[in-house]
Amino acid sequence: MIAKVSAKPRSRVAAAHRAGHVLVNGAPAKPSFLLHAGDVVDYLVEELPELSVEPEDLPLEVVHEDEELLVVNKPAGMVTHPARGAVDGTLVNALLAHLPELPGERTRAGLVHRLDRDTSGLIVVAKTPQALATLGRAMKARYIAREYLALVSGIPTDREGTIEGPLGRDPANRLKYAIRADGKPAVTHYVVRERLKNAAELALRLETGRTHQIRVHLAAIGHPLINDPLYGRSDARFSLPGQALHAWRLELKHPRTKKRLTFEVPPPAEYVAAKALLAP
Repeated sequence: MIAKVSAKPRSRVAAAHRAGHVLVNGAPAKPSFLLHAGDVVDYLVEELPELSVEPEDLPLEVVHEDEELLVVNKPAGMVTHPARGAVDGTLVNALLAHLPELPGERTRAGLVHRLDRDTSGLIVVAKTPQALATLGRAMKARYIAREYLALVSGIPTDREGTIEGPLGRDPANRLKYAIRADGKPAVTHYVVRERLKNAAELALRLETGRTHQIRVHLAAIGHPLINDPLYGRSDARFSLPGQALHAWRLELKHPRTKKRLTFEVPPPAEYVAAKALLAP
């Protein structure tokens, strides 16, 4: 109830309970306490200090750079932007060392979109406020095309298909997302690129960009990503830090010149090695 009324995360409300900052009729109450009509609830959910984001001299693979935008190849294992529990070593820390005056909120400086920590590949970064606004609108309108390569368990029956399923937080596990009737619309298109031994490589195209979209959708059709510990299972055979997913192709219109730009980067060595182990 407190989380809903205060609009604070459940984890913060739980911390308030542990600190004795939730009172019912003047006495500390456990989260399991059942309220009755007439009970008076007092609570204090403390604000967390703002994240401090500092530039860090980290390796940064620049695929393209001009006056308005930057395209980088993020390695698997790197968090895209700082958050609680990951305040340094992120792509944003590296970007701020490369370009200290990136526009937008500092914790997401210049970012037009993001990738999961263990997903490698292309990310576009805006260098000016105008470019950030223009590319943000283009992303929302689905004018920026993103294509992925993925290794999945099993071989889909159909050579190509579309997965539609609205996504929202998994009520049983706050770290996961799930297909839910009340979720946000999500659409993923796939093509079987290569048949492997009890596995396949897929090419995927997103119509929407929901958190964990590809991972949830592929698990939902019975073909989870190889080495995905959250939606499938870890596999010690592979040196991948996590799921076998790579954002290999990015197509967008330049925010100033309106010229259509296309960028491609091959999968990293760990992905290539994983695919070789799955060769038929």
